[in-house]
Parts: sequence; C-alpha cells; structure tokens
Amino acid sequence: MKIAVASQNRKEITGHTGQCRKFWIYQIENDAVTGKELLELPKEQSFHETSPLEHSPLDNVQVLIAGGMGSGLVRRLQEKNIQALITKEPNPDQAVNDFLNGVLKTEPSEPHEHGHKHR
Repeated sequence: MKIAVASQNRKEITGHTGQCRKFWIYQIENDAVTGKELLELPKEQSFHETSPLEHSPLDNVQVLIAGGMGSGLVRRLQEKNIQALITKEPNPDQAVNDFLNGVLKTEPSEPHEHGHKHR
C-alpha cells in the first residue's frame, strides 16, 4: 500500500491540497512504513490545474492524507479509489502512524466547490 501526505513545506501537513505540489509518499508493508520519499509535482500537475480525467503521479496511492480539501477533490479521489482523509494532525509521520494504528482523528471535507475548468 502507498499513502500520500500533502506537505508543501516538507515539514507539516498542508491545508490546501488543491494547490499542493509536494507529497510524502509512504510505502507500507504489513502495517509498517518501509519507505518514504518526496514527490514534487510541477504546477501543471497540481489538482487545481488538472482535469480529473488526466493521469496523475498520485493515481497509484491508496490513501491521501491532508489538512483540508473540498468535497469536489474528495469525490475526485474516491473515483480513483483513493481514500481521502482530512486531519488536524500537523506531523506527516505521526498522521501515517496514527492511520496505521486506526487512531487518526479525521475531519469532514470542506463543502465548497471552486468551479474549476476541467480540460
């Protein structure tokens, strides 16, 4: 399993996932982290700049953890079979460990839709 964590500053979980371009990718085996690498997307590949129909380097993750995202992005991720989780936990490593231990505190998605143009 792969878990992505939005982290624009590489230290804390990012609140505005649509514009985020840096994601920690955690490789999980047997409910334990076996690897962690930083994925940096060009601006054109951020969620705000792409259509839900376009391929994304994040398409191969099963879970995306972020500090905030709108209901449209949650739906978009669900359509790609990616579980979207919103948390107030600021530390990416702690959030992943809490998720693996079944204790990650999550929040509802933000109700707003931005009305993005989908190419």
